Amino acid sequence: MMGQVVVIGAGVVGAMAALNALSEGFGVTILEPETPGGEQAASYGNGCWLSPMSVIPPATPGTWKKVPQFLADPLGPLAVRWGYLPRVLPWLTGYLLAGATENRVMKHAEAIAPLLRGAPGIHKAMADEAGVGHLIHQRGAMYIYPNRAAFNAEALAWRVRHRVGITWREIDADELRQREPDLDRRYGFGVLVEQAGHCTDPGGYTAALVALAVSKGAKLIKVGATGFRIEGGRLKAVLTATGEVAADRAVIAAGIRSKALAKMVGDGVPLESERGYHAVLLGESRIGPRTPLMPSDGKMGVVATEAGLRAAGQVEIAGIEAEPNWKRAEILRDHLLSSFPGLPRDLPADRFKFWMGHRPSTTDGLPVIGASRDCGDVLYAFGHGHTGLVGSARTGRAIGALLARRTPEIDLRPFSAARF
Repeated sequence: MMGQVVVIGAGVVGAMAALNALSEGFGVTILEPETPGGEQAASYGNGCWLSPMSVIPPATPGTWKKVPQFLADPLGPLAVRWGYLPRVLPWLTGYLLAGATENRVMKHAEAIAPLLRGAPGIHKAMADEAGVGHLIHQRGAMYIYPNRAAFNAEALAWRVRHRVGITWREIDADELRQREPDLDRRYGFGVLVEQAGHCTDPGGYTAALVALAVSKGAKLIKVGATGFRIEGGRLKAVLTATGEVAADRAVIAAGIRSKALAKMVGDGVPLESERGYHAVLLGESRIGPRTPLMPSDGKMGVVATEAGLRAAGQVEIAGIEAEPNWKRAEILRDHLLSSFPGLPRDLPADRFKFWMGHRPSTTDGLPVIGASRDCGDVLYAFGHGHTGLVGSARTGRAIGALLARRTPEIDLRPFSAARF
């Protein structure tokens, strides 16, 4: 056996890291205080997309001009709560500057595109091995617009996507009607990205990956990490509330909770929660999308899942302790209903399920993947923001390579914690 690796966090990134560590011959212990794939996790409630085209940073040129709007409209697609502004201002400043020019957007895309490329196929193989291959689909995804002019208004994003190898097919109004007969006729133009895929139960998929790791010999301990015992620059153990867990190496993959753990190892990472919401119309529906859709006027992803129609989106900057604002989920519900006018309007409240979770996001929108500066035995795999599900597969492979002292298949320099 190569040694003992402790993976902190059993979200989809942690699960992938654990599986790759096992494949490299390491003994693995996973620390997770909650249920893997449970409703507390971002891995449960995300937008379900496996999207190689998610290469655009959250903030783009001109976003900074909308800050007054973010503060004034608590229900906008991106909102910042007034009371949290003083605390989050340094992070928000970096967040806005990261995509302030087209050149910066391009550098972001060039960095993250290799992490996302080919992800649907990798996920399908992993899901098949875990016995849940039916949860991964490779049927593409479509952005929809009222007209071509609305698409042209997002020319920068599509220009950047093209430069990093994303291809698409334009869908005119007639074909859109044929492909998506239930869609509201206010949409008359679509862009189909055939490289994309989706997962119809991200929580179930995550749970299955963790179960696969356990079946291969990983230990799953229901406890959170509280620190590290490092002696002479080498990791000896991961600390928990119930005692030490001996470790030669550790992987921090604890999502939004990773910031404090990285700080204990010597790296200050500007990590903040981009709180996201979803609304699910529970049960099977004959009305809805045939392909995962993202309406340009709703800034949300709409996917038919195992549980029902899920509309996911929104960005709320309010920290991890603030209570959810369920009106934001209601907006997603209402937009789902308006996008598909054939859905009944007299549905009882219990037909909808609302959720809120925490996207762990850095100022520049890129994840943190690689070794700690002060202790090379501790590896980072967190901060994926909007790309956690799609980016988890190659992140896990990169962690496996680092553990085995091999050069990863992608360049990890843009993801180093040292950039901060």
